[in-house]
Amino acid sequence: MNMKHQIEIDAITNYLESQSVPEQDRYVFAYTITIRNTGAIPARLLARHWVITDANGKVQEVRGEGVVGEKPHLSPGDSFRYTSAAMIETPVGVMHGEYLLINDEGEAFDAEIPSFTLAVPRVLH
Repeated sequence: MNMKHQIEIDAITNYLESQSVPEQDRYVFAYTITIRNTGAIPARLLARHWVITDANGKVQEVRGEGVVGEKPHLSPGDSFRYTSAAMIETPVGVMHGEYLLINDEGEAFDAEIPSFTLAVPRVLH
């Protein structure tokens, strides 16, 4: 990996019971993402690409500009945190993807979003 492009991504998930309707195969999860620039050069997040897979193997792909309506600019050492949500049809699923960033020198690069699990509490042991 290019040393000047180092983006760390952490995810925390939370089952939203109040918005979920299990009888209708509707499971809603909030996820909080922290994006940290641990590299040597500032970069701006331009776009996102998510792959969300439920326990039945149903895949949703989500592409869009920025995150939560923003295109954060991260200097080395800076981080940006946001919360969004996903809906799947099973109590357990998984998400992963990548962010497209562009550094201050005009070079575009992808930052991989490591896979993380969406799970209703007490479903997984």
